[in-house]
Amino acid sequence: MSGARDVVVRRVGPEAAADVLAVVREAFGARPALDPPADALGEDVDTVARLLRARGGLLATIEGRPVGCVVLDPRAESLWLRRFGVVPAARGKGVATALVQEAVAAAVGRERVVVLAREELPDTVAFWQRHGFVEATRSTPYVELELALTTSFEAPDAESMRALGERVGRSLAAGDLVVLTGELGAGKTTFTQGLGEGLGVRGGVTSPTFVIARVHPSVVGGPDLVHVDAYRLGGLAELDDLDLDASLEDAVTVVEWGAGLAEALAEARLEVLIERAVGDGPADDELDPRRVSLRWVVGQ
Repeated sequence: MSGARDVVVRRVGPEAAADVLAVVREAFGARPALDPPADALGEDVDTVARLLRARGGLLATIEGRPVGCVVLDPRAESLWLRRFGVVPAARGKGVATALVQEAVAAAVGRERVVVLAREELPDTVAFWQRHGFVEATRSTPYVELELALTTSFEAPDAESMRALGERVGRSLAAGDLVVLTGELGAGKTTFTQGLGEGLGVRGGVTSPTFVIARVHPSVVGGPDLVHVDAYRLGGLAELDDLDLDASLEDAVTVVEWGAGLAEALAEARLEVLIERAVGDGPADDELDPRRVSLRWVVGQ
């Protein structure tokens, strides 16, 4: 969640379809007549709910009133922004910028954020350019703009590793799978501690080595965190025998030592590779700098 002045932006799913539809209709209905008309004007509650069910979206409010929205459409390397709109009465109040900032935060681990704008709306194109987006392609009447993102981060100490994990945690949604790879002492559990803070779950996150898996319930109404150590598992099919108090479809699942085992748990996964940035001596989780690479993968 983020705010700009009195603007609050939060992640939403299909339960917010009516509010998102109301914003879309008001925002797109206030634009000049376009030929062909914007597809957004043909949406109804059911179609918006289907769009939101796949990954969710962002809803901006001012004093509780919905004033802006965007639907998130993730691909393997990119996050596409759909149905981006702000109601006329809320323009000039930082709503659009707050939505962009939160959308970029939700794209962590992907190479770019992409949006389509109409050629007939040069002010809209200019808005995206002011926020760092550059024209990628043009196919009348659309201009495709993209913002390149960083997918590799330096973590010089445990605090920065935990902060990166928290940032990633805020970007995740129910059903997401995170596969952590790194040598012993690389900082996988430290990263997961931050991720749990970003998700807002209960209980201190520690290595689940001796219990194989732990469930950390959400305290903010979001997804639970299922933290798995696959080091001693012969295969993740054994998760069915663990009697977890959480559905993997409704939780965020983090698997340490999961490369080569965890792929079947979800259609897409965020691969997190933690490597020592320098040196060949003994690892020190508190002092040795790390390089963390993030990559979303779809399918096998």
